[in-house]
Amino acid sequence: MSIGLLKLHLQLPGCTSLKEKRHRLRPLLARLHREFNVSAAEFERQDAWQEAVIAIAMVSNDRNQTQRALQNIGAWIEKYWPDIDVIENNLEII
Repeated sequence: MSIGLLKLHLQLPGCTSLKEKRHRLRPLLARLHREFNVSAAEFERQDAWQEAVIAIAMVSNDRNQTQRALQNIGAWIEKYWPDIDVIENNLEII
């Protein structure tokens, strides 16, 4: 069994309030859950308007599958969510 944790630092240009930020993040987190069968939540920079840090966790029987799936998430966000920029990602497999 392997547990993967992906930490993504995101930039949300143009956000002018926390309400707008949450409005843009909520559909992303739900879609990540549906597309990749992962758990995702915002956990840092919750008071910053134009930045967010989200954690994405995945449990799998195969370490390589976990790593591949989580590595694809950053590119998927950049492709399908052009209004959100991935500044930094950090992947950890346990």
